[in-house]
Amino acid sequence: MSDGSIPLSASDHRDRTGAHAGGHLVGVCLLVATLLFYFVSTNPFVDLTAAAAVDPATDKSNTLNQIVFLSLTAGLWLFALAAPMRGEIGQPRTLLVALTIWFLMASAISDHPDLAIKRTVLAILTCVNASIIVFLPRSEAQFARILALCVAATLAIAFFGVLFLPNLSIHQFSELREPMNAGLWRGHFPHKNAASTVMVVISFVGLYAFRKGLRLLGATVFVFAVVFLLHAGGKTATAALPAILILSWMFERWRFLRIPIVVGGVVAINTLTLGSTTVPAIRDLVAAIGIDPTFTNRSDIWRIGVDAVAQKPVFGHGFQLFWQTGDMVYRAGSGQDWAAAAFNGHNAYLDSAITTGIPGLILTLLFVIGVPLRGLARTHATRYTPLNKLYVDIWLYALFTACVESIFFSSGSVLWFMMLVAIAGLRLQGRATPVDDTGSAPHRPSGPRPGAESA
Repeated sequence: MSDGSIPLSASDHRDRTGAHAGGHLVGVCLLVATLLFYFVSTNPFVDLTAAAAVDPATDKSNTLNQIVFLSLTAGLWLFALAAPMRGEIGQPRTLLVALTIWFLMASAISDHPDLAIKRTVLAILTCVNASIIVFLPRSEAQFARILALCVAATLAIAFFGVLFLPNLSIHQFSELREPMNAGLWRGHFPHKNAASTVMVVISFVGLYAFRKGLRLLGATVFVFAVVFLLHAGGKTATAALPAILILSWMFERWRFLRIPIVVGGVVAINTLTLGSTTVPAIRDLVAAIGIDPTFTNRSDIWRIGVDAVAQKPVFGHGFQLFWQTGDMVYRAGSGQDWAAAAFNGHNAYLDSAITTGIPGLILTLLFVIGVPLRGLARTHATRYTPLNKLYVDIWLYALFTACVESIFFSSGSVLWFMMLVAIAGLRLQGRATPVDDTGSAPHRPSGPRPGAESA
């Protein structure tokens, strides 16, 4: 792929570049607005010492947030439906339709169908929005510039808070929850773990910008993101950054390792984590290798979650209902465990099975693992570009983070949204003919044509 290209079909690109210049400007504005909506949010700098901020995560459901989300969704859909690439919206469509139908069925028979159905619709809209994002920039060079500038702005806001609004950007002893985090940076995010996760994603973007020729901007973004990450104290995220970069490097060079890394890695981590709650031998093994067998008290939460899956293995308890409705959790945990008050299951795979049953988990795995792997399998080795590297970095980080955090279909999550963008991008990379900024398709190397069909 030549420099400054994004994987669109040549015919599609010519159609788009022949359209009104104003339409392209609208696409750029939508891209910037959507990225800032997730990276900055509609309510930055939450006061964790205020009584109203007992659970800042609930802020994502406030009125302003809903208005902005629906406005962005309307803009994205109108832009996409008017463009030649509208056939690519919400792909792979069969799988997304199956997910939607199953989630709606599981929600309709739950204890709180109205709430579960509303959350299902929001989650599917987010998936479709992410599939549109990859088509908004005119070229990969433009995408790299916009993405790098947006994360640079995110870093600037975060550091501004640390320097000038420390009470709202650094955890304090006076916070109503987790005063033990005092002194750790969180910037404009609601928690140091959220900040740490975003800083890892920003680090990947910095490396991507550097590879695309934006050397100074990319290096600056990477360095400042790592500095913030270290001050945020997110141990898991800090350890994950170099680990993911190594796995991504292996991913690019040895295709035969891709499935073992992804499938084997997810299975192995979940076996060690979830298995330690139910199998004494695994718990002893985890302790023997020097890992906290409670995984910072997550094991109590997972134990309730595993029991909940056993109670309703087919349809589950309703999409995103179980942990957010205390009556369900207390019934599953017999009301005797502090973990019954957990906000989520701290494992996206487990939560998928809890809320939508084993069939819902299988459909989710096909979406988050099967679709990207298929896209990568169809991507010719000579077209494994910096954009592929970025998508793979984000995708792998999200897959493995999901073993200890519930990110799947979490509509307000930066990591989940960027994972959706990566999934859509990897699928498209495996199908499309690369074009440069003029709309011309560069010379294709000899061999099979994994992206022959038009978008």
